[in-house]
Amino acid sequence: MTTSRPSSELYQALASFRPSLLALGVFSLCINLLLLAPAIYMLQVYDRVITSASVPTLVMLTLVVLFLFVTIGALEWVRSQILLKLGLRLELALDDRVFDVSFREALYTGGRSAQGQALGDLAGLRQYLASPGPNALFDVPWLPVYLFVMYLLHPLFGLAGLLSAVVLVVLALLNARVSRQPLQEVSDATADSNAFVARNLRNAEVVESMGMLGDIRRHWRQRHYTLLSAHGRAAGRGAMLGSISRVFRLAVQSLVLGLGAWLVIEQRITPGVMIAGSILLGRALAPVDQLIGGWRQWVQARLQYRRLQGALQRIPPRRERMSLPAPEGVITAENVSIAPPGKRVMVVRNANFRIERGDAVAIIGPSASGKTSLVRTMLGIWPTTSGKMRLDGAEVFSWDRAELGPHVGYLPQDVELFEGTVSANIARFGEVDPASVVAAAKLASVHEAILRLPLGYDMDIGDAGSALSAGQRQRVALARALYGSPQLLVLDEPNSNLDDEGERALIAALQAEKRRGATIVVISHRNTILAAVDKLLVMREGAIVAYGPKAEVLQQMEAGRKQAQAKRQAGAAAP
Repeated sequence: MTTSRPSSELYQALASFRPSLLALGVFSLCINLLLLAPAIYMLQVYDRVITSASVPTLVMLTLVVLFLFVTIGALEWVRSQILLKLGLRLELALDDRVFDVSFREALYTGGRSAQGQALGDLAGLRQYLASPGPNALFDVPWLPVYLFVMYLLHPLFGLAGLLSAVVLVVLALLNARVSRQPLQEVSDATADSNAFVARNLRNAEVVESMGMLGDIRRHWRQRHYTLLSAHGRAAGRGAMLGSISRVFRLAVQSLVLGLGAWLVIEQRITPGVMIAGSILLGRALAPVDQLIGGWRQWVQARLQYRRLQGALQRIPPRRERMSLPAPEGVITAENVSIAPPGKRVMVVRNANFRIERGDAVAIIGPSASGKTSLVRTMLGIWPTTSGKMRLDGAEVFSWDRAELGPHVGYLPQDVELFEGTVSANIARFGEVDPASVVAAAKLASVHEAILRLPLGYDMDIGDAGSALSAGQRQRVALARALYGSPQLLVLDEPNSNLDDEGERALIAALQAEKRRGATIVVISHRNTILAAVDKLLVMREGAIVAYGPKAEVLQQMEAGRKQAQAKRQAGAAAP
């Protein structure tokens, strides 16, 4: 674990863009100063051109103001490009780190709850930076400048502008208050609905074959209606306050125009000042009105920022680790207790054992006895709650995963292949070594089956290996585990989808790996796999009840079975 503050990673990434942010401030200053041009133009036209009837002056003023408009457009385009590049730089700066966070969230939850939300939040921040929303944030601070200019035209103009700005700011704060909770509900409901759909689409065959679509759709509709209800509340409140702010701004501009007309009648100001004051007020209030209109996007971006910051805090970056020698495959458990990540219930308690290099161990026991949890911790997938799980004397989490990976072969209980070719899957999506791929396929007895496929090893197996049968997927996954002659081989129910021929081939492969000196750990409910192992580890209700040479453990289990049977018979014979 790192000692740096992971919560500051996102802030530090944004802080590194300080020169660009300063440039945005300079561009915003220039833009807002140049936006005084329309008011000055109208002031000059009404007070100088009309009174003097000077066409050359009108032409010159018009050319100047057109040039300033073009300059404003160019500056706004440059500002938008800076914001666009900032969004891209933010994503490029954090995409690897956020991808790692998404992967590790999926790892700790078994892929059930993580739907790549962190990556989506990062993309959402990039999209917000490229939207018009941030422009309003850079323009609002110049509101006092416009109010000061209005005050210079006439104090009543300044007072009217100040009161109008206060009202719009109050509306903006009210909008934030009433929309915060509904927008949070929309975000949560969207994530829940999307996750529900993603989980069930993976089981489309089961849903279709057993006619479950109607019931699944009913459960989805409940979630979707929650989403629509929250969306309706958020959108309704935002639209209402947005409409109020726009109506208020239009009304204030007209009232200021009326105020100016009264001041003209009283001969306190000129008609040019009247028009200029109305234009300045509209320009001063426009960013506030734009901020209210885009408040939903701002709140959404803030939620994404907080979620992303929280994810970076929960899962700190991996610490660089010193390279260790290639593992020999000695596994030692020292008072290991395990609870699934995020849970408190122990599924393995006080496990102690030692697996020597070259041992072939079968972990057996009833369902839910903790077998899969134990091997996940052996591989460093799950952390220990207490105790130490060691590989060659070093805690398994101290190994660099990229360096350890080629020396480990793992076949999980739920076989997962990846979209790509057969050869790429067997080669673990690294550089494909044809000889090693074929050797692993032959060892897994799947070489002939692959050659019969269209395009053979170059066939694209589709999403999750959908183009293959269950038995073919399991054999290809076994070949992937055997690829590169790993020193540690961990197989969880490797024969669950195999026929008799496939099971014989599996046993032959395990025996060959055992002769090579690999350390083998196998979980299986079938007794046939015992022919390939020399040690047994028996688990029951999260505890190790027996461990040792196969013959001794089988003899111990048989003695225990006879003793239990004798007790039952004695109990049945008692009156």
